[in-house]
Amino acid sequence: MMNKKIFNVLAAALLCLSMCACDAKSLKAGLAEGRKIYESEIAKKDNGNSSNEATVNKQTSSKVSIEGLEVPASLKKTPEIVLKRTGYTVSYNSDRRVPNWVAWHLTEAHLTGNTKRAESKFHEDLDVPEPRAVDFDYVRSGYDRGHMCPAGDNKWSSAAMDDSFLFTNVCPQAPSLNRGDWNEMEQACRKWAKQYGDIYIVCGPIFYKKSSKTIGKNKVAVPDAFFKVVLCMNPSPKAIGFIYKNADGNRPKGDYANSVDEVERITGIDFFPSLPDDIEKKVEAKCDVSEWNL
Repeated sequence: MMNKKIFNVLAAALLCLSMCACDAKSLKAGLAEGRKIYESEIAKKDNGNSSNEATVNKQTSSKVSIEGLEVPASLKKTPEIVLKRTGYTVSYNSDRRVPNWVAWHLTEAHLTGNTKRAESKFHEDLDVPEPRAVDFDYVRSGYDRGHMCPAGDNKWSSAAMDDSFLFTNVCPQAPSLNRGDWNEMEQACRKWAKQYGDIYIVCGPIFYKKSSKTIGKNKVAVPDAFFKVVLCMNPSPKAIGFIYKNADGNRPKGDYANSVDEVERITGIDFFPSLPDDIEKKVEAKCDVSEWNL
């Protein structure tokens, strides 16, 4: 499980910003300090394991960027195993055999590279206990193996691409959703990463009831819906959320838009806890599709 010290120290490093004007320079100074602390904590936790090292993304001097800003607060009443991957962080639910959430920092640089999707195959994650999802669970299930952190966001690294095909990053997803509106939102996120330089993304399944439909021998839970929240820090902080039913549908992206506060209410997840409280409160309460050109 991710050490809570990461969040506590990040919050302390950033809290002073709440007393300052929210401009790029003051944000950058505070976030840079938090970034150093996060990288140090991850390095200690991983003890030199290169496959799990925190990825540091180079940004121009005019951009605000910090690793770990995308990671939600620890869950209190839900089974959770937090794993740091090459291109994302995942909170895994061992009861449901799917992630609680998957979070990643998508930079413009991550959208380029020669790594191809065809070079990777879906595979079970040996870092989580059995029973766990395997490929055969999805065979003739009627559901796609739906990426949470998509392969298209991991072209920059063969290790990142391979990690994206772990079943701890996958949920049973309605085929028309996976190949349609969900895919369109993934493309929109890539557009925003190019436009703003980088964004922070968290997505995952939603279960409205305690019990749910399952597939396969390992009883992989089928979500009722999916969420995605996006935070942009450049040139000033803004955020937006989305909720998709796990069913057929073909609607404009704006129809799925919600405030991050609303997604938090439905999921019980505290997003972007490392932001100064005043900034977090402001951006999470707002849902303005015009700011995102939807």
